[in-house]
This record gives sequence, C-alpha cells and structure tokens, in this order.
Amino acid sequence: MMPDPVEMRPLRYSVVLPAHNEAELIAPVLDELAQELRRRREPFELIVVENGSTDGTAAILAGLEGAIPELRTVSLAEADYGRAIAKGFQLATAPIVAHFDVDYYDFGFLDDAVRLIDDGSAGIVLASKRAPGADDRRPLQRRLLTAGFTLAMRVVLQTPITDAHGMKVLSRAECAPAAASCQMTGALYDIELVLRASADGVRVVELPATVSELRPPRTPVWRRGMQSGLGLLQLRSLLRRERRSLRRRTGSSAATAMVPRRRAGQSAR
Repeated sequence: MMPDPVEMRPLRYSVVLPAHNEAELIAPVLDELAQELRRRREPFELIVVENGSTDGTAAILAGLEGAIPELRTVSLAEADYGRAIAKGFQLATAPIVAHFDVDYYDFGFLDDAVRLIDDGSAGIVLASKRAPGADDRRPLQRRLLTAGFTLAMRVVLQTPITDAHGMKVLSRAECAPAAASCQMTGALYDIELVLRASADGVRVVELPATVSELRPPRTPVWRRGMQSGLGLLQLRSLLRRERRSLRRRTGSSAATAMVPRRRAGQSAR
C-alpha cells in the first residue's frame, strides 16, 4: 500500500494543550481535535502536557498514545498552567504552534490565525474574549473577572492587548526568543510571552473569540482574581528591573515599547 502523501510532508502544526485533572474531557477532546485536524490534510502533532493530575488523566493519556498516532504526551510533577504551556512550546517542532485548552478550542479561529501568519500579517494571533465582536457566553462572574483582569493588565502593564490568556496561534521561529526569556509561571506565563514577543517586534493580532463554559472553574473566582492581580504586579516589577538593567548597560534612557498591533478579524466560530 502506498504511504499517505500527507504523512510524507513536514509538520504544519503543533497543537499544545496543558491538562490538569481532565479525566472527564481529555479522551473525547483529543479524538475531536485529531479528526478535525486530519480533515485539513496537513501534517500535525498533538502535544499534551499533563501537570500534577490526581484523577487518572496521565493514565488515560498513556492509553491514548497508541490510538492517536499524532499524540505526544509528557507529565510534570506539579500543577502549573504556565510551566505546562512552556514545556509544550519547548517540545513543539512545527513552524506554527497553536495553544488550546482542553475546554477551550476553536477550529475556525485556528484557520483564520494560520492565514494571518502565512501572509505575514501576524507572528502571534490571540483569541480575545474582550475584542469587538467577541461572544462570551460564560457565567456573569467569569465575564466580570475577565473584564477586570483586562482593565488591570492594560493599566499595570501599559498594553493595548485585551486578552493574552487562552487560545493563541504563533510562529515558532518568531516567538522562540521571547519564549526562552519568560520567567513567570501560572496564568501569567502566556501574558509575559506575548509582551516579550511584541517588544521583540513580533506583530500581535487579536481576533474576537466565541467562548462558552464546558465545566465550572477549578479555582474560585475571587481567589483567581487575587492571584492574577498579584501576578500582574510581579510581572511589571520583573520587566521594570530588566529595563533598568538594560539602561545601565547601554547608557540609554529609551524604554522598549510593548505596543502590539491589533487587527479586527472574522469572528472565531
């Protein structure tokens, strides 16, 4: 039998998913992702970074590796969303890397984002729950948390980005230096990644997202809000220290502007 020509071409996408206590969702989600990506007739890999699960997620993933040839899995001892994303980016080998969550993924957004990267319009494409045209169907508490976090992020970090947390697609080559420099963990990792990439000159585009809740949040909203607010202050302090150190080394008072370009796009489906 002749080999499938798709399998003979270089990888097109690496899809990275962090997974913590996702025993209920992980198998059907990975099956759906694999089937949808195969329909695109482009070689891909699925990289799942299990981190600190206690519900059997790691065992389920071990069983799925034989059933889904494109699947690669790795486990981290401690639960940490940011470290899991960072590990997935480190393992990715395709030129385009998509970050999905087990309960938050969108194939229409992926297609739109890949087109923007392919034509040179962007190096990172963010799915924004706060951009004009977004459709956020989650409970009111979670929408308010997102709105408050966006406001705090824009005030504390002086950035026009509306939502750097969650789904994103990026050019691996363009974003590799920023990813290697990131120091934050948890929910602030991907925000730091986007800010650093933007400061490096990578073009950042936001597309409006459609999002609904597949399961209740793992962390109480009030606690997550406090953790995120503290994380923003820590990230601001880190970036300020780096800028001061750079000024001392170069003798320049110029600060790097972290102002990404935002572009309205077709709503993710």
